[in-house]
Amino acid sequence: MGNVIQADLSLKKDEKGLNSSQENIKRSIVKTISWRAVGTIATVTISYIITGTMALAFSIGGIELVSKMVLYFFHERAWNNIKWGK
Repeated sequence: MGNVIQADLSLKKDEKGLNSSQENIKRSIVKTISWRAVGTIATVTISYIITGTMALAFSIGGIELVSKMVLYFFHERAWNNIKWGK
C-alpha cells in the first residue's frame, strides 16, 4: 500500500504541469537575496575587522554581494534539475 501511495505522490503535478518538487523561480530569487544579505553582512564585518576601514569593507562586500548572488542563483537552479536525493 505504501508503494502505491508513494508512486501516486511522485506522479502528482502542480497546476503548471511541473513536478511539485521543482522550486518556483521567484522563490529561488527571494532565497538568493536573503542568503546574500546574511553573507554580505558577515563579509563586511570580517573585512572591517581585517582592514580597519569601513569604505574598503563595504567595497569588498559590494563586489561579493553581486558576484555571489549570481553564482548562488545559478547553483540553485542547476540543483533544482538534479533528481538525486529528492
